[in-house]
Amino acid sequence: MATEKRLPTKEDFDSSWTLSITPPPKNQKPTNVLLFFHGLGGSHEPFAQLGTQMNLPETACISIRGPEPLPFEPDSFHYGDDVIFDNTIGSIDPDGGFKKQSPRIRQSIIQRTLIQICAYKPREIFLFGFGQGGMLALDIAASTPTSELGGIISIGGALPSSTTPPANKIKTPVLVAHGIDSPWLAPQATDQLKRVFESVTINKYRRQGDSMPQNRDEMMPVMRFFGSRLRSTAGVPEGSIEV
Repeated sequence: MATEKRLPTKEDFDSSWTLSITPPPKNQKPTNVLLFFHGLGGSHEPFAQLGTQMNLPETACISIRGPEPLPFEPDSFHYGDDVIFDNTIGSIDPDGGFKKQSPRIRQSIIQRTLIQICAYKPREIFLFGFGQGGMLALDIAASTPTSELGGIISIGGALPSSTTPPANKIKTPVLVAHGIDSPWLAPQATDQLKRVFESVTINKYRRQGDSMPQNRDEMMPVMRFFGSRLRSTAGVPEGSIEV
C-alpha cells in the first residue's frame, strides 16, 4: 500500500478498463480525484474534455468507459448488466442492473487502485455520472455504507431499482440535477434518495430534458457543491471564486 498520495497512471488500473486521466491544472497536487461515468450509449472521451474544462483545483479527473458495447453499435457503451428495451419510453432502459459493474468499480478502481496503490482516502474521491452513469455512481455510494466519499453528482440519474437500501443513511452527500419533465427523477425517486442519503440537493432545471448543464445557472450548483467538498492543501487559488 502506498503511503504518499500520487496521480494515478493507466498502469495502475486493471488492463480491462478503458479510461482517460486528466491531471490537476497548473501542476497542482492531486489532492482529490473525480471519476466520470458517461450515459447509456456514450463513451468516455467527452467527459475527459469536461474534466479539463471544469478546471477543478487540486483534482485529477478519470473518465471511465462502460465495459460493454451496445448491440450493433460498437462505438456506444454501457455499464448495465442487461440491455432492456422499455416500450413505455420507446428506448433502452438505462436501469439495466449494476450487480456486475458496481462491485467491480468499488473493488478494482476505488479500493485497489485509488486507495491502496495511490493512497487516496475515500473522502477525497468524487463520482460524477450522467444518466445511466449517474445511476451507477449512486449505486456505488449506496453500496459503500462504511466509507464517506467526497460526493456524488448525478445528472438525470436516479437510484437504481436493484439497489438494496442500507440499514443506516449514507453520509456521502449527493447532488442531483434534472429537467422539469424528468421520467427518472419524479418526486417518488427523489424521496427514495433522501431515505438512503443524509444530504441530498436537488437542482431542477427551468426547462425540459435531463441533459448536462447548458448554462451558468445550471452549472453553478455543481461548482458550489465541489467548492464545499473539495479538499485543498494550498488554500483558495488566485482568481478563484470562493463559494
